[in-house]
Amino acid sequence: MLVYVKLLLATMFWGGTFTAGRIVSQHMPPFSAAFFRFLIATFCLVYLVRKLEGGLPRINSGQVVQVILLGLTGVFAYNFFFFTGLQTVEAGRAAVIVATNPIFISILAALLFKESLGVFKVIGIFLSVSGAILAITRGHPFHLLNEVISMGDLAIAGCVASWAAYSILGKYSMSRLSPQAAVTYSCIAGTLALFIPAMGEGLFSFILTVPLIVWGCMIYLGYFGTVLGFTWYYQAVKNIGPSRASVFINFVPLFAIVIGFVLLREPVDPSLIIGALMVSSGVYIANRTRLRSSETYGKQKIHS
Repeated sequence: MLVYVKLLLATMFWGGTFTAGRIVSQHMPPFSAAFFRFLIATFCLVYLVRKLEGGLPRINSGQVVQVILLGLTGVFAYNFFFFTGLQTVEAGRAAVIVATNPIFISILAALLFKESLGVFKVIGIFLSVSGAILAITRGHPFHLLNEVISMGDLAIAGCVASWAAYSILGKYSMSRLSPQAAVTYSCIAGTLALFIPAMGEGLFSFILTVPLIVWGCMIYLGYFGTVLGFTWYYQAVKNIGPSRASVFINFVPLFAIVIGFVLLREPVDPSLIIGALMVSSGVYIANRTRLRSSETYGKQKIHS
């Protein structure tokens, strides 16, 4: 029972990152915000890996390059787009767009590694992309022809692209590291990469000038949204399997919409709710076959 409570809380933490990021982005430029978020996350992750695994494992020269690429895609690029987009895009809408991540990971894997899509994946892709378009255009999908997409929407789409690249790199190049070690190394690399552009934004000038609520949001983003969220999710994957655990990820955009409405008074129109449900349903349909097969394989490995 406890594992399900932690899993639900993890998805709620992830949903809350969009509201926290929206608040931070109104007071701090993207590189500085990303640097502080992952400076906090990196210290927490290094401590956690030392406590749980006895320290970070040694990596070879090839893995160093892979770690740098993971840091540049999943930390540097993703969070630049994340904080840039949230300057103008509501938390709920941003979360619905980002929730299409698994769909574009599937497409990228099919293009690069010839993974089969299949009927269910095609249906899921169509449903998810349609839901995202519905949310972006506020219920008027044909407005895409009139260039209704804003720069903020494009930045959030950049989150999807960078996370898809991160996921593909992590899946196919870092299989010898534990998930927590891989995340920790990528956070270290990404934080170091963020430092120079953050300095160009006047990084240290924000320490005393931003409101206290911004630092509260930063701690939330670094610890709850990154460290605790990923730790509890990976614990759930280990205990109940990826198929059951991944279903809970579909709650993230719904949590983001609710939290954005409660804390930021963001408008919630029917197109946003319908779009979020379409995206979540599409992700579930597209990934259910793959997740079931991977879970079956895992059980066979355990019993063999």
